[in-house]
Amino acid sequence: MTVPPDELRTADGFPPTTRERWRELALGVLRKSGIETDSPEEALSSTTYDGVTVAPLYDMSDLPGDPGLPGAAPYVRGARPAGGWDVRQRHEVADGQAVLADLENGVTSLWLALAPEDLPRVLGEEIYLDLISVVLDAGERTGEAAEALFALAERRGLARGGLTGNLGADPVRDPATAAELAGRCVADFPGLRAVVIDGTPYHDMGGSDAEELGCAAAAGVAALRTLTGAGLSAEEAFGQLEFRYAATADQFLTIAKLRAARRVWARVAEVCGVSGNAGQRQHAVTSSAMMTARDPWVNMLRTTLACFAAGAGGADAVTVQPFDACLGLPDAFARRIARNTHALLVEEAGTARVMDPAGGSWYVERLTEDLAGRAWEWFQEIERAGGMASALDSGLVPDRIAATWSARSDNIAHRRDPITGVSEFPNLGERPVTRPPRPRPATGVRYAREFEALRDLADAQEVRPAVFLAVIGPVAAHTARASFAANLFNAGGVATLTGPVSAAGADPAAIAAAFVASGARIACLCSSDRLYGEHAEAVAAALREAGAAKVWLAGRGDYAGVDATLHAGCDALGVLRTTFDDLEVAR
Repeated sequence: MTVPPDELRTADGFPPTTRERWRELALGVLRKSGIETDSPEEALSSTTYDGVTVAPLYDMSDLPGDPGLPGAAPYVRGARPAGGWDVRQRHEVADGQAVLADLENGVTSLWLALAPEDLPRVLGEEIYLDLISVVLDAGERTGEAAEALFALAERRGLARGGLTGNLGADPVRDPATAAELAGRCVADFPGLRAVVIDGTPYHDMGGSDAEELGCAAAAGVAALRTLTGAGLSAEEAFGQLEFRYAATADQFLTIAKLRAARRVWARVAEVCGVSGNAGQRQHAVTSSAMMTARDPWVNMLRTTLACFAAGAGGADAVTVQPFDACLGLPDAFARRIARNTHALLVEEAGTARVMDPAGGSWYVERLTEDLAGRAWEWFQEIERAGGMASALDSGLVPDRIAATWSARSDNIAHRRDPITGVSEFPNLGERPVTRPPRPRPATGVRYAREFEALRDLADAQEVRPAVFLAVIGPVAAHTARASFAANLFNAGGVATLTGPVSAAGADPAAIAAAFVASGARIACLCSSDRLYGEHAEAVAAALREAGAAKVWLAGRGDYAGVDATLHAGCDALGVLRTTFDDLEVAR
């Protein structure tokens, strides 16, 4: 039987719904949870580090306006009227075989953080420079690296426009080189760009998304002033810039960030009176700050989410950092997994088949607009301070980002920003992964670093620090808090030893005997609030008498004999550091 298209109404049988009806239902659930409020929107909202409110529900009224079409101003929906992205892999060692393996297995673009003299060897005759893009990252030797690339192109007889990629000049730190190379590109290499506006250092300092975007926009404007001052037209100057941003495992914020970046840059182009070359070219790199040295395999999940978000957000080129990148030089397996992340998303998941897949989402459109607004405000503040160079020298940018990092650090310490495999669900039995050191030591922060430092300290002890979990009552009564306490202590490398289970309630003498037998010096009570009221003080007294140096309680409440409590939202790093002090662990 064929059903006529006008009868295909999948919502038939469902009553119409409204925001008011949602509010009624949400209020009912909140009140059952003990949360008294008249506004479920406020109770269920969260706020980003930029002060952007993320609401629990969006509808048509949240749309900020027409975002335009892909490839057209204001470029929110993408700078190109086609999907897909350039698969760009980074190399820090002059290993021609590794480079060739990348190119033979899906990589379309090379990001070479190499010395100029290494380029001829790495870009050997078997590599066709006119079929790939090359991005240089030579720091203070950018000019030399560019000359080495130009010489390679000349020796191989590449026609004008045969080279594509970017020379990696930094217009803030070395404006003279940036201006000279941009002029060369415009005159002789129209497929090549000279300047990279790198926002990732601001992200790696702990900054927020809008702070990264605002700093990048200010650096971009500084570059425009440099290039136009050297004789390029405004349109030529816009065409010489490529922007680099960090992509994180927060897929919606990453999608919105890339869309917002194009929105901000389109506004800069509008103010400058530029219409051609106004679409921002973007290179997204999976975040270094989010990577973990502990349980590094989880990094594969983080980078997959980040790569998806970068592609869905419209990045022109994407670099997936290998899962072991923060440990040192990635091995061949890690590079292969990084390459295949792109292949899976493009070929199997079909992520590149749709241009701007998040377009039209009430949530994403609102988040994009709000983030663009915050970024523009920060950009204007930098400009009022005299531009990017002045804002860096005066401390405006470092101080602002330091304040954000302080807030982020506090959330990490309290596990409000959980880190899987490190601050949550750590694996004390994992075997450490080691790699040779990288030629360029990593700079910036890593969110997991403080927890990992405690893990390292615990691992270095002859006997691993341990806490005795004094469970009270049957399994159903104590399991949740015992698991919570074990998870928290394990996050610092502290082992947990579970005492005897008594279905009838608690046997303080038996618990104290098990504590002595365990060899532990610190104990933590784990049970329900009801059983705490009946047994906590007696068990704490027995543990004290058995020699416990400190008694914790998983939960809340004041009980005689209990020194302190640990609970959801507590300062986990503070608890762990106190535990190390109580156990007299040498630091």
